[in-house]
Amino acid sequence: MNYRTAFQQALDTPETFWAEQARDLAWFQPPSRILDHLDDGTHRWFADGTLNTCYLALDHQIEQGRGDQPALIYDSPVTDTRAVFTFHELLARVEELAGALSRLGVAKGDGVVIYLPMVPEAAIAMLACARLGAVHSVVFGGFAAHELAIRVDDAKPKVVLTASCGIEVDRVIDYTPLVDGALKRANHKVDHVLLLQREQKPADLDTLGFLDWQSTVAGSEPAPPVAVAATDPLYIMYTSGTTGKPKGIVRDNGGHAVAMRYVCREALGLKAGDVWWASSDVGWVVGHSLIVYGPLLSGCTTVLYEGKPVKTPDAGAFWRVVEDYGVNALFAAPTAFRAIRKEDPDGKLFARYDTASLKCIFVAGEKLDTPTYTWLNQLTGRPVFDNWWQTETGWPVTAPCTGMGETEVRMGSTNRAVPGYQVVVLSPEGEPLPANTEGDIALRLPLPPGCAQTLWNDHERYLSAYLQTHPGYYHSGDGGYLDEDGFVYIMGRTDDVINVSGHRLSTGIMEEHIATHPAVAESAVVGMHDEVCGEVPVGLFVIKDGAFDDTDDPAPALEKELVALIREQVGAVARFRRALLVKRLPKTRSGKTLRAALRKMVNGQDFPLPSTIDDPAILDEIATTLVAENLITRPGRPQ
Repeated sequence: MNYRTAFQQALDTPETFWAEQARDLAWFQPPSRILDHLDDGTHRWFADGTLNTCYLALDHQIEQGRGDQPALIYDSPVTDTRAVFTFHELLARVEELAGALSRLGVAKGDGVVIYLPMVPEAAIAMLACARLGAVHSVVFGGFAAHELAIRVDDAKPKVVLTASCGIEVDRVIDYTPLVDGALKRANHKVDHVLLLQREQKPADLDTLGFLDWQSTVAGSEPAPPVAVAATDPLYIMYTSGTTGKPKGIVRDNGGHAVAMRYVCREALGLKAGDVWWASSDVGWVVGHSLIVYGPLLSGCTTVLYEGKPVKTPDAGAFWRVVEDYGVNALFAAPTAFRAIRKEDPDGKLFARYDTASLKCIFVAGEKLDTPTYTWLNQLTGRPVFDNWWQTETGWPVTAPCTGMGETEVRMGSTNRAVPGYQVVVLSPEGEPLPANTEGDIALRLPLPPGCAQTLWNDHERYLSAYLQTHPGYYHSGDGGYLDEDGFVYIMGRTDDVINVSGHRLSTGIMEEHIATHPAVAESAVVGMHDEVCGEVPVGLFVIKDGAFDDTDDPAPALEKELVALIREQVGAVARFRRALLVKRLPKTRSGKTLRAALRKMVNGQDFPLPSTIDDPAILDEIATTLVAENLITRPGRPQ
């Protein structure tokens, strides 16, 4: 089926289309009810089907003859450790852990919080929970005790799975005071904590009262896969909310499995036996969908990497992994490649490695700027494919359907909608807008399988956050436009669109232009209140390593050049007059720039410290710069 036929069939007859895709799975009980519409606007896929996600990812792959094929490759430059697990070996580890969890009282429907670094046990833990029908919630290792406590109280797990420490480029993070502190703060009391000892910083289990992972799990009776309903939850993933309370996105078992098989085959072009590497963390949706579940459900080998794109040990780290394991396709955030480009702009480290196995590169998570795309494409000689999705959708909304032969790239676009989605652009009043007109990006209901249909313990919040803004549509919260051929252009969150003297201007466009300056590594543009104009844009930018001599102060000259650049490319109407040089931009651990925090800071509004921030000290550095440059007198402060 070609793209246009598939897209139209999914649009016109979604039940028929997804019933066909569902036949690709080894159900315990195949569904006869494909799509149920509920009165509140939500819907359920494959409601009377039963299956087990772990069985599909491991047992069924072995039944297809892949038992001796590598399933999971672990590469940890921060510990100088490598390991390869075949499907047989991975299943044995999962069965054993599932048996231990069962012995600790975990059963179908129970919650388990996973607070682990990027180690094989993280993937094993997720699969073990899925095997039992337990609902896992992975919390990014290193999250503050307060944030972990909030998630424990919301998810109410029976067991917490953790490690003694996580390892970063320049430090070891002791997890034990974080976990212990969280459990003391939480109102919900867990039954057990299972802790994986790491030699870099072992924990005192007697003092903590935690169970030792190795001795507790060893020799446990292997647990069989438990049949669950397609609509039963597989996992909860918490994502930041505007209220400060995280939203627990709920992913079901059946729709998720169907969607993973479909998108891996048709959009990512994966075939059984391929070596796939998503350079992310299991704490994020990409880690769930494209490190653990998607590749294994597709019979692929997946790489789990405990390292960084740079400094582990250098900017050639990605290319080393590609060579060592024959990686066929690589998925990462643009931030990763900007970091590599910043330290190795001429690709000298890239040239050291044999990357012949690499067929293509996928990027997502934030806007892919044109200079980064061009540099990466020219350096590697491989197609670079952008795609757009959200934690809520669980899989790409827009992407090139490479499995269908669709590989067209349009600069600035995340490509067209994957069959199953209909992307529309709406005015604030909910009216469809014509091509090339910017507005609210929305998805026509029903959403395809795998997309969240509720929030854990808060269905009303789901309805108000996603379905009430534009009735009949899912409100993405992103702004952008479609061109005349249906290619989607995401310009950022709708609240990143600023109003300058009545003109709606995209800060994403301004960042795109700033990125063309040869000295700029990355930038962020936010709107600042102005009594005359309503809002004016303010730019913060980071320069490339070695762009200037250490004795130079490039800031004044660069500010003039960037102001002139925006005036030329956007126009004087933008009133872009300030661009400040900073050492770093504040980011989440997954690499997204925290523009909402910057926007509140420059407007003197205090804000909750984002739970996902990588290094809070960056905010203090930027606040000092803003005051020193007389841009503001009192910055907003994190609370």
